[in-house]
Amino acid sequence: MEYLIKFLGIYFACLFKFIAGPVLGSALGYSIWEIVLVTVSGMMSSVLIFTYLGDWIRSEWNIRVTKKRKTFSPKTRRIIRIWQKFGAGGVAVLTPLLLTPIGGTIVLTSFGVKKTKIFSYMFASGLFWSMVLGLSITEILKIPFFNYLLR
Repeated sequence: MEYLIKFLGIYFACLFKFIAGPVLGSALGYSIWEIVLVTVSGMMSSVLIFTYLGDWIRSEWNIRVTKKRKTFSPKTRRIIRIWQKFGAGGVAVLTPLLLTPIGGTIVLTSFGVKKTKIFSYMFASGLFWSMVLGLSITEILKIPFFNYLLR
């Protein structure tokens, strides 16, 4: 039961921030496959929810919560530059590192990428980065200095 509660806690953290899966999974001593499973499932759940929820919110609600902001901020300019250089694949690859799964999904949806492409690109990106980050963090935690800090 304790394992399931910890697993679900990491899963819910991965819904909002990708890096939580590899960091928390490694800290709890999960194997690389458990880290990949919990991280990718959390990320893809939020991608699935916000791909369809975003369409529903856009079609059903016309809510203005804040004042009209500038169309082009430094952040939006950076996202547009990435989009122009690398397309949907580039946004998906950079999502785990720079954006949240929700943010990456919203960017891809707003550029009109088909849902099947969003799912496949985000899934491939999630698998790649969860393995890279999971293995890296696990190896870093084997260094005695960092292991000592966690006690």
